[in-house]
Amino acid sequence: MKKVVVFSLVLLVGAAFSFGAVASEGGEVIKQATAASTSFFAVTVAAAGLSIAIAAAFCGLAQGRAIDKAMEALARQPEVSGDLRTNLIIGLAFIESLAIYALLISIILLMANPFAKYFVQ
Repeated sequence: MKKVVVFSLVLLVGAAFSFGAVASEGGEVIKQATAASTSFFAVTVAAAGLSIAIAAAFCGLAQGRAIDKAMEALARQPEVSGDLRTNLIIGLAFIESLAIYALLISIILLMANPFAKYFVQ
């Protein structure tokens, strides 16, 4: 419980100090904002968050299923544990790379959106 309180206080203090930095540049952006640009960036943020959520959920399910099947195979034939471990680690790395690709695409959408020039004049 104590760690949760300390972590919450650290987040609160960090947020309090970051508002000044955001507000200093926010005035110019708000003056240039239009309805199309505001909705475009809202949809972009929603799409980035949704893509990470879906990728994490399905990668977690796939990794759990892979580990489940590997443990079943190991229980049936313990003598293949070396080959099974190698193949499992390679398979888990491929599954995890899909989540990392989704993260990279979301970061590109949020930080350097290539379509922003069409919505912001």
